[in-house]
This record gives sequence, structure tokens and C-alpha cells, in this order.
Amino acid sequence: MVHVLVVDDEEEMRDLISMYLQNSGYRTTEVDGFEQLQHAFSKEGPDLILLDIMLPGTDGFEICEKVREESNVPIIFLSAKGEEWDKVKGLRLGADDYIVKPFSPGELVARIDAVLRRSASNKPQAVTEHGCFLMDEEQRKLFVMGDEVQLTFKEFELLKVMMEYPGKVYSREELLEKVWDIAYQGGLRTVDTHIKTLRMKVGEEAGRYIQTVWGCGYKFEVPQ
Repeated sequence: MVHVLVVDDEEEMRDLISMYLQNSGYRTTEVDGFEQLQHAFSKEGPDLILLDIMLPGTDGFEICEKVREESNVPIIFLSAKGEEWDKVKGLRLGADDYIVKPFSPGELVARIDAVLRRSASNKPQAVTEHGCFLMDEEQRKLFVMGDEVQLTFKEFELLKVMMEYPGKVYSREELLEKVWDIAYQGGLRTVDTHIKTLRMKVGEEAGRYIQTVWGCGYKFEVPQ
């Protein structure tokens, strides 16, 4: 049964959404903010998150960013804020859809079904192996010399881009656009920091696969 995490600070709204979804065959967990979301995530990862924007403390946009650092679980924003800029911002942060309140039960279920179908069809199936690196994209796992290495969502995406074409040199600008989206404002040092962390996590010997090309950028290549 598909598990949906409903994040909204209004109890009445959470209950109403859960009723809609349970009547359509979904299982739901209700939380009112970031702290409860973290607890629910660690206890049992959801298949999809319905996320309100106007939350006390850590708002929905911030929560989306934090989730995307660790997971590619589908996220749908639910918000009374219907301005185009809010929708664009939400989608650029990594959300899969944006629904404006009020909405009908039928629309909500249809949009959830559509996002889940897209997520399933886009799910990577490949296992990539180069030298001592083995990447299982379906399970989002990296093994180096047979041992699993724990990576964040962005670290995994960065390494996946470089492993796709061993020997290809990527500029920092290219990597920033491919992994963080062209609108990301973190700057080029974000790429350098993640490369440094990747090398540290895979160890000194395997870190030689992630090479700096001075004046150009970075590449993944099996050392000769």
C-alpha cells in the first residue's frame, strides 16, 4: 500500500486530506512540521510527501531543500499561495508538483497518481561499474572495493553524472547545472566542497578516481 506523509500545521486540513487518501486506498501519516517529519522519515520512509508551505519555524520550501539533500522521494506542495513565483520556486527546489488550495479530492488523488507513475517510469535501473566503484542507481547505493559508502542525495547525483562518461571533463558550471539546477545560488565552491567530501568518503586510494583537471574542472577516470 502506498504510504503518503501529510505535512500541514492545521489539524483539520491534515485529517481531511488523510480521509480523501484513505478512501482511495492510500495509507497516511500526519505530521505538523519538520521535527515530526524527520521522526516519521527515520521510522518508515514514505512513498510520497504532501507538503504545505506556510508552516511555523521551518517552512515548506526549507523542508523541501533539506529532504532533497537526502532523498528523491516525490514531493507535492499544497499551498494557498497560488502566485506563479511560488510555484516556480517550489518546482526549482525539487518538488514534483504544486497544487493550490482549495482543491477537490478527485484532483488531489489524480495528481498523486500521476506523480507516482512518473516517478516509477523514471526510476533508474542501471548498475554502473568502473574499477573498484559499483553504483546501483535503482537502490541508490555505492560500493567501493565491495564496501557500501553512505552518500547524501547530492553526493550520489554528482558522482553519477561523472561516472556516466569516464574520462569526460566537467566544468564546475556544468556540474552545478546538472546536479543543483541552473537557478541554484550556492556558487561554484559548492561543487568543490562536495568533491572534497566524496574523496574523503571513498578513501584515499579510490579518491584517485575523482580527478581534478586544473583550469577546467573534474572528471571520473580509472587510474592507469
